[in-house]
Amino acid sequence: MALKRPSTLLALTQVSRTLTCIQCRALHRLHAPTLRIPKPTPFVPDVPTFLTLIGRNLSQHASKIPSWDALFSLSSQQLRESGVEPARARRYLIWWRERFRAGITGIGGDVKEVKDGIAELRVVEVPSSKKSDAQATLTRSAGMRKLVVNVTPTISLPADPANPAKEGEESVIVGTAPKIDVSKAQPVAGVKIVAGNTIGGTGVEGVKGYQGVARLRVKEGLWEERRGHKVDGGERRKAEVRYKRRAQERKMAR
Repeated sequence: MALKRPSTLLALTQVSRTLTCIQCRALHRLHAPTLRIPKPTPFVPDVPTFLTLIGRNLSQHASKIPSWDALFSLSSQQLRESGVEPARARRYLIWWRERFRAGITGIGGDVKEVKDGIAELRVVEVPSSKKSDAQATLTRSAGMRKLVVNVTPTISLPADPANPAKEGEESVIVGTAPKIDVSKAQPVAGVKIVAGNTIGGTGVEGVKGYQGVARLRVKEGLWEERRGHKVDGGERRKAEVRYKRRAQERKMAR
């Protein structure tokens, strides 16, 4: 059974009722619990990086959000007053910041070793007690399994040893395999090993000339959730549009 409104509220005029509702909402906001502000991570150290990763051209609004704390505390109305437009951009930003607050990130969100926005990834072997890993294969030793881990960037070498980098060109952070404590090796989420020793995943860049080595860099839209597009008029009109199309096709077939 539907709940009835209090008679005292119904007796008010429309304007008084609206003002009363606004005052109630303001009181609710005053007593709302303070939301936790998550700490920056090595891969997401500041506001511009966060906005760049989530995409949808939100990086253009980086100057309108003064600090990391402001990013996670500004209301939709305050974001609007700061100039974050259109409304769907604000909704998307708020949706992503709540995911980040809950510990949900895109690829690279769990890496710890990052230098200049680049994380180095390597394929390593760790002991495994699984029966399927007991036998050695062409790409794996007996009793071992392969993981993709994030390691401390080593030395700077050109991307292709046969073609040294020229002055002004970017160098790749890569070098001899660093020592890894296999007991603490944590696999990087969102990546996989393909073709035996190649690291694959969204945004992962293989390093030419170095097997089992790749890099993951901060770039525009790496975590972006693509907007859907309407097909045959969208969900509400899909059946009607398709019915009319079939009717037209039958008519033309006569």
